[in-house]
Amino acid sequence: MTITKVERGDPTVALGTAFEAAALVGVTLFDDDPTRRRIEAEGISNRLAVLPRPLGHRTPENDF
Repeated sequence: MTITKVERGDPTVALGTAFEAAALVGVTLFDDDPTRRRIEAEGISNRLAVLPRPLGHRTPENDF
């Protein structure tokens, strides 16, 4: 449940928990170099692009 809250940006997640989650997945939170932040963001986007998309809610009408 906590991971879901972190992923959705839920403001009730403790700041320390959000920092730990960022560190675990390799997200740099503080860096003065805008070029490095851009490169990091592109790397994250590239990694997310290969993940499967959610199928969505299944209903009897579209479950065939």
